[in-house]
Amino acid sequence: MSTVDLAAAGRRAARAASRRRLSALGRAELLLLGRNRGAVLTALLVPLALPFSVRPVIDQPGLKGQGLDAGTLMLTAATGFSFLFAVYTPLVSAFVARREELVLKRLRTGEPTDAEILAGTALPALCLGLAQALVLAAGCAVLLDAGAPKAPYLTLLGLLLGLLLGAALAALTSAVTRTTESAQVTALPLVLVSMLGSGIALPTTVLPDRIASVCAFLPLSPAVRLVRAGWTGELGAAQATGTILVALAWTAVAVFAVRRWFRWEPRR
Repeated sequence: MSTVDLAAAGRRAARAASRRRLSALGRAELLLLGRNRGAVLTALLVPLALPFSVRPVIDQPGLKGQGLDAGTLMLTAATGFSFLFAVYTPLVSAFVARREELVLKRLRTGEPTDAEILAGTALPALCLGLAQALVLAAGCAVLLDAGAPKAPYLTLLGLLLGLLLGAALAALTSAVTRTTESAQVTALPLVLVSMLGSGIALPTTVLPDRIASVCAFLPLSPAVRLVRAGWTGELGAAQATGTILVALAWTAVAVFAVRRWFRWEPRR
């Protein structure tokens, strides 16, 4: 066997070992999540229930006059709530809890890399958020006459970017969170800002133009816009490219910040 073949075999073995470690970490985190009934109920029920709480806003005649479809807006709200309450909020608590219990510190002494530890911790929440978003999309399409997406690739891209950014922001927020009890408090600012300014609870079209242009650069705004645009086809190629670049920029910044400031040991 040549040197090239040996190197390729080594890379394949390393990737297989990485997948096994990631799967084991994900299963362990899923078991821990299942034991926390409060977190499970919040992750499952809040994204399902909250979109209906904004239905009165969506049904306003002014929005209908702007050509905004109730089904599409409900779908966008549901997906945004999944980003916030199925991924971001529970992961802030999960990262803080594992850190304070010295789980992260012990894992770093073993074979898993830092990226594998973080990804394994986030994996169950990411899968839950993805499943929720897909079920809600199907439900809104059938029950609220949202129809089929005109550009499904934009919706899928926005969904994936929103989930990844939600996990990265959760890891970053955990760095400034001292205890699991305070996790809900430190997560609240991003939740409120995203709900009001990213087009989740309130369509950005009802905001003044200057405020809407600023809100377009909030962390989750590009992902939410891509999800909606995939259904409506409202973005041209140039606009879609700009929105994707903003989302990728936020993702890169969040990943860099996590690598720089994420805390692996308890705060004192």
